[in-house]
Amino acid sequence: MLWTIVVLLLILWLLGFTMHVAGGLVHILLVVALVVIVLRLLTGRRV
Repeated sequence: MLWTIVVLLLILWLLGFTMHVAGGLVHILLVVALVVIVLRLLTGRRV
């Protein structure tokens, strides 16, 4: 489930670079997704 969200955010992030979709919101969502992945890796949970 988490990987699906990560892939979706990466696609939206790339769209934000190419077509300026949603402005800075896409970049904020990408940072949030990366923080969640790092926290899960540090706590030892499966991603």
